[in-house]
Amino acid sequence: MKQERINYTQVVWTITRLLQDAESLEDALRTSLGEVVRAVGAEAGTIWFYNSNGDKRIYPSFWIGGADLTGLSLAAGEGIAGMVVQKGKTTVVKDCQKDERWAGRFDETTGFVTRSMVCVPLINKYEVIGCIQIINKKDGSLYNDDDVELCENLAMLTAIAIDDKGLNLGFVKEKKTILSLQNVTKTYGSGETAIKILKGVNLEVQEGEFLVILGESGCGKSTMLNIIGGMDQLTTGTFLFDGKDYSKADDKTLTMYRRNAVGFIFQAYNLMPTLTAKENLDFIGELCNDPMDAEQALERVGLLGRKDNYPAQMSGGQQQRVSIARALMKKPRIILADEPTAALDYETSIEVLTVLEEVIKRGTTLLMVTHNEEIAKMANRVIRMKGGVVSEIIVNRHPASAKELVW
Repeated sequence: MKQERINYTQVVWTITRLLQDAESLEDALRTSLGEVVRAVGAEAGTIWFYNSNGDKRIYPSFWIGGADLTGLSLAAGEGIAGMVVQKGKTTVVKDCQKDERWAGRFDETTGFVTRSMVCVPLINKYEVIGCIQIINKKDGSLYNDDDVELCENLAMLTAIAIDDKGLNLGFVKEKKTILSLQNVTKTYGSGETAIKILKGVNLEVQEGEFLVILGESGCGKSTMLNIIGGMDQLTTGTFLFDGKDYSKADDKTLTMYRRNAVGFIFQAYNLMPTLTAKENLDFIGELCNDPMDAEQALERVGLLGRKDNYPAQMSGGQQQRVSIARALMKKPRIILADEPTAALDYETSIEVLTVLEEVIKRGTTLLMVTHNEEIAKMANRVIRMKGGVVSEIIVNRHPASAKELVW
């Protein structure tokens, strides 16, 4: 216990420095939450903020762990977090599933199982502004007094930092959910040779959102993208797009889904070398119900003047911009991009990302798989995958522009 207290003292000093020296308070809060989650050996943690000047609800603003809390909220007094915000008192719960205060719909929505919890209020100089939840000890033990004290220290330092530096919480109206994955698994092969790539993915994507998906090779991010794109089928679970269930869709249904709803951008540009830029787009246009005009699409990506050039007559960045225009031809509801800048140098990558930035501003939903963590600064949310599941979700309240990125 004495050694644990010493370690926790070090954690408090680390958090203090992070919050005092932070250029970005959002990043410091997220990192501080992670420090506490790791220190107490928890599975997940969430910082909630109370929208006292608006709808009087509390919203998850920073969270660590596999549960996707996007679009979820609680009324003050609802659930354990809501009660902590309402009463301003720390609460420790040994078994949430048997506690009548627990808002079980969150587990139903996210696929996460909440067992134990410590929840402490965030109190500034004048009022309760939210709370911090630390959930599920990995070893199955219960939270002790030292764990609770560490969480209360995090809450105190967080409130002081917000008072000192200010924090634009930016409560946003909930958007329509366009895509939902619920406990999705994917296994290749069978019997002793079976390889399970996805092991229970839960994810909600809102319309007009830009998501960046990070993770080491083999973690399942490209497999997840292939399922979302209708190029592969899940093994178990549920995949909904715009309210329609594609979990067990046949090949014909998936073909029409790919053709009319999804745009694709890959690392390899996959342009037909014997066709000009315009002809590459016209070919795709012939397959769609209501295609965009090819010249309009090329103008959107700044390449109308290159419409008669063949791929070999264009740079890598120009070819990738043609592939973006090709994706736009379908007027897709969602665009999936798999490492679109991996083969490009820095300046060319920024050109391509600037084009994608404009596409997002027009309301198209974009999911991008990348190894480049700097690009994640542009996203509304960052999804980190590990071992076939979503291990962390980061919300960017103030996404950077492409031209602000440096690597």
